[in-house]
Amino acid sequence: MNATLFLQSDIYDPYSVYKEMLDKNPIYRDNENKIWAIYSYQYCTEILKNPDAFIPVINPDNQQKLNRNALDILNNLVRLSNGVQHTINREVAHLLFSNLKSVDINRILYQLIKDDLIENEIDWVNSVCKKLPLLVVLKSFGFAANDCAFIVSKIETLVKIMLPIKSEEEVKLINDVSERIFPIVEKQLLLLDFYKPLLNKISELEVLSLDEIKKIANSNLIGLFIQSYDAGRGILSNSLLQILHYKTFSNKTAIEKSVIETLRFDPPIHNTRRIANKDITIGERLIKKNDLILIVLASANRDAEKFENPPIFDFERNNNDENLTFGIGGHMCLAKHFSIHLATEVLCFLFDQYKTIALLENNIQYEPMINARLPKNIWIAIQ
Repeated sequence: MNATLFLQSDIYDPYSVYKEMLDKNPIYRDNENKIWAIYSYQYCTEILKNPDAFIPVINPDNQQKLNRNALDILNNLVRLSNGVQHTINREVAHLLFSNLKSVDINRILYQLIKDDLIENEIDWVNSVCKKLPLLVVLKSFGFAANDCAFIVSKIETLVKIMLPIKSEEEVKLINDVSERIFPIVEKQLLLLDFYKPLLNKISELEVLSLDEIKKIANSNLIGLFIQSYDAGRGILSNSLLQILHYKTFSNKTAIEKSVIETLRFDPPIHNTRRIANKDITIGERLIKKNDLILIVLASANRDAEKFENPPIFDFERNNNDENLTFGIGGHMCLAKHFSIHLATEVLCFLFDQYKTIALLENNIQYEPMINARLPKNIWIAIQ
């Protein structure tokens, strides 16, 4: 097995690989895959903060033949942009995010469980984690029930827009879904009181047309849908597994601390990528311009130079919130605090509402992904 790039579905314990690389090769040149892999907390932080470490372009010159709406989404996402474009996209995304309305998370969770519970058993991943974070976002922006149902039903296809390599069939499906979702989002945003003042504010600050700003806003709200589906479900899934294993569900404070420690100990996102826009020196190694870089966040989160006794799940450790799961610097995820709050509220309700929650299988299988460790299923019994 290649120690640098592997599918999470193919390995039982990736952390043993990370520890070996941390000890022997914290900066590793993988010549076979033509990529640098960064494993230590210090060096990962340096790359994440380096303005010359760019986000790689997923679809150069539209080689994947995405249609207009799909291209608008991909080209305007804050998480995939660099330089001035990133600054503009981040400002729009931030203003959107700051206008999230509070919704009744417990009511959404209760209904999802009620709909899929069979003889006190439920698949936590497919019944709750893949739906709840997205539904919270949709309802926060006032989407109608039929639009919520449609977007939830199509999100698994839409997230494939983030894949660097797509099949012709995947492109066809992405194009179809994008063409249908983009106008739904545009129509809903125009109904919201804050939206037109937001457009005017951004147009005054930046040399962009209103149509361009609308595309950025639509795209980044759709980007929030995508993050809710993948990272959101990962936080809910992995946090439940750790809380059940370590029995840290005594009160809300313990659950919130456990969510934060899970983000360090067993995060949903294990790595992210950059490309050197200029020569970059890290430690004693020279990363040349145009070299690809793999930043192994999950390894940095287990670095003993940063976290005391890193292989131990300790929700009382005083610096657990300094994990790199949400990134750091200009590309730090805007949804960090929202995601922690959401997971805390959901798990508090679960352990308060149901007095017995038992994991029905210990051999958890993971999705065949390189960058994310997401359980396929988590069957639990609740009473």
